[in-house]
Amino acid sequence: MLLTQTAAAQRLPPMTATGPIPNKPQLGSLGDRINSNTIAIISGNLNATYVTIAYDLSAVLDDGDEFRVLPVIGKGGGQNIRDVRFLKGVDLGITQSNLLGYFKRTNEIGPIDDKIVYIAKLFNEEMHLIVRADSGINSLADLAGKKVNFSDIGSGTQLSTRDIFERLGIKAEEVNMGQADAFEALKKGEIAATILIAGKPAGSMVKLKASDGFRVLPVAFDKPLQADYLPATLTAEDYPGLIAPGQKVETLAVGAVLIAFNWPKNTDRYRRIQKFVDAFFPKLAEFQKAPRHPKWREANLAAVLPGWKRFEGAEEWLRSHEKVADRERDQFGAFLAQRPATPGGPAPEDRDRLFQEFLTWSKAHERR
Repeated sequence: MLLTQTAAAQRLPPMTATGPIPNKPQLGSLGDRINSNTIAIISGNLNATYVTIAYDLSAVLDDGDEFRVLPVIGKGGGQNIRDVRFLKGVDLGITQSNLLGYFKRTNEIGPIDDKIVYIAKLFNEEMHLIVRADSGINSLADLAGKKVNFSDIGSGTQLSTRDIFERLGIKAEEVNMGQADAFEALKKGEIAATILIAGKPAGSMVKLKASDGFRVLPVAFDKPLQADYLPATLTAEDYPGLIAPGQKVETLAVGAVLIAFNWPKNTDRYRRIQKFVDAFFPKLAEFQKAPRHPKWREANLAAVLPGWKRFEGAEEWLRSHEKVADRERDQFGAFLAQRPATPGGPAPEDRDRLFQEFLTWSKAHERR
């Protein structure tokens, strides 16, 4: 028997790490339709904002076998750029906008100007700096020479935190682990701090309580950071167990952007991305309602990412809908004029919220 098995094994083609992955046989028309109408998006780990955003895309846009968004759990912004650039079957990904510039400068994965395009700016990601309340650490500068968790290897947090520390001249001892492990390490005194850069409220941070000995520190918006980062605020509404009512913590933020591989036009992969854009862009208002992640309210489809090319299909969609958007803005102005006057008019954030309510109201009336 052993001799027979050996002989049979010798007749099989050799298996190598670089060999092609065989296709599933006899897919039929249903299988062909499922495969041709599915697009994968690389996101983040289970405690990160990216995975929730990717799930929301799937929940809102999936249309049975006609169109499907397949969320893929990833390691975060840095690895996501690599995956969109190289990983077979991954056409879309979420990353931090400053990391595109990082890979462009370092050239560590080769030139990407003509390989990566962006679909849209999504939201801002805030820096969360957590220490033990009794540690005596009060600022980033106090972390010099201490062990600090920069989060998972390849994550956007790791690369952006390295960048921030380098710009500020702070030399800490970097360690890398998930946030759950980092919180345990903090309790034991094995590390001085853990950092996460993610859209608030971040799942892992919501679980923390000041009564358990944790504290979130402010991060100053110093001049060396102002070219690529933004000022931001964490509040008790974001983290009721960690921040006292009425209090707020100043921190930094960086933009999250949806990117795609730059497939040639008239290819199947380009068609999939185009189909995604055509499904996603008209439904932005749907993403800005409960139970979708609150960060969707920051999404701005028309925002430009300087130095990078937008996916051509997305650019064409925006141009074709520009006149429609202008007309809606005019109608919105008339809508505001009919409302009770407020001194100086609505604040920008209130105006954006009112506009989204107006769009929802308009679409509801159109269906009548």
